[in-house]
Amino acid sequence: MVLSRFWLVIFISSIVFIVVSLFTANTYTIDSVLNGKKDDPILVSEKYIEQLPAFIKDSIKKAPDQTMIINRDTLNADTTYVYKNKTVKIYSGLQKSDGLLPTCKSTLVDLILPLIAYLAFFCGLMELLIVSGASGNLAKVLSPVFVKVFPSIPKNHPSISYMTLNFAANFLGLDSAATPFGLKAMESLQEINPDKDKASDAQIMFMCLHASGLTLIATSIIGYRAAANASNPADVMLPCIITSFIGTIAAFLIVGVKQKINFKSASLLIGLMGLIAAIIGLLMYVNHLDLIGKNYFTSNLSGLILIAIIAFTLIFSFKNEKKFSEANTTVFDTFVVGANNGVKTGVTIFPYVLGMLVAISLFRNSGLFEIISDGIAFVFSNMGVSKEITNALPVAMLRPFSSAGSRGFLIDSMNTFGADSLTARLSSIFQCSAESTFYVIAVYFGSVNIKNTRYALGTMLLVDLICVITAIFVATWFF
Repeated sequence: MVLSRFWLVIFISSIVFIVVSLFTANTYTIDSVLNGKKDDPILVSEKYIEQLPAFIKDSIKKAPDQTMIINRDTLNADTTYVYKNKTVKIYSGLQKSDGLLPTCKSTLVDLILPLIAYLAFFCGLMELLIVSGASGNLAKVLSPVFVKVFPSIPKNHPSISYMTLNFAANFLGLDSAATPFGLKAMESLQEINPDKDKASDAQIMFMCLHASGLTLIATSIIGYRAAANASNPADVMLPCIITSFIGTIAAFLIVGVKQKINFKSASLLIGLMGLIAAIIGLLMYVNHLDLIGKNYFTSNLSGLILIAIIAFTLIFSFKNEKKFSEANTTVFDTFVVGANNGVKTGVTIFPYVLGMLVAISLFRNSGLFEIISDGIAFVFSNMGVSKEITNALPVAMLRPFSSAGSRGFLIDSMNTFGADSLTARLSSIFQCSAESTFYVIAVYFGSVNIKNTRYALGTMLLVDLICVITAIFVATWFF
């Protein structure tokens, strides 16, 4: 319900702002909003050549292709004058996001179809884990801790193993595996949800912990920094781990207080202390490695663990082939059934993702996001906050809406300010230490047709804010 209203506010506000901009001559056409591509030049005006200043008119006539580029502002894209059929079209600035129609196409082709492929594969593996009994064994081992964090979940419930695999995949930066495991967890939790239209306490706790983004191996971030020729691409690893860990603890405490969880439980404290000890141990290990060692560690560990999970699933399944025979199926047929369920899940969540991404496209291309972003940066700069920090804020602001959009700002910050600048490093931590909140809510709650997300959205945005504040302090401390 809250998400629907928020989506409607973004959608209507963006449309109103687009119309106002059109009639106040801040833009020339709304075609870019409908059909434009990201990074395309924006048409801002069209004039007869006689209306232009003499030096521009003469330069255009002398140009061999009747095109002239003038660098007006080093912070913005070049202004381009294109002469054709007695008029000159003036382009200035670059489009921030794909238009509405290209967004519809890219959502299906570039996002949903690959996601369906990942869902099919990993849901096939999940079905093998279920029938072979591996997921049940995992649930039994972890039940003492999980029943304290999720008191509404019955002991040894299958959702425990799904959530564990989701958290582990996130922890290792395996996004392609984390989503299928998470969707399977939501489906399992929905089975014990008494009100099918309203998010249960367990679903909200899971979503908030998932969205806090606890990550050990920031593989993609390290890759972007390496491509930008950073002196040490992995130097943001420790800040990312610290920031995401604080965000996870904050999410647990906020939701735990709301749900009146018993924080004094011995098993809960042991599990939490064990997690903290494991993270500290990994931090100490990674910290003592040299540059080549860190690069090798981050490049191979997550991939090796994913291969190990796949190998274990197959070996364990064939070792327990009798269980498949007792269920009147085979290992391969079970995989196919799971993969088919994954495809159905992908089709189910497509409309939710499409609606959210279209609204975000309008929000960005309307110029409303830039006005809000600039206003916040202005406020922070007047509070004495360093310009290096305010320059990184667009990444933090856009991260809850769009991972691709915030990634574009991240790459731009590295290109503009240098990969080893505080701005670029802080942008990297912002990108790594949180999830795309609105996308995640659309995908996960949409997969089980939850309409009332209760306090999930507000809590996740609050955790995002905590991660932003933490990232600023951690980046300042480290760099």
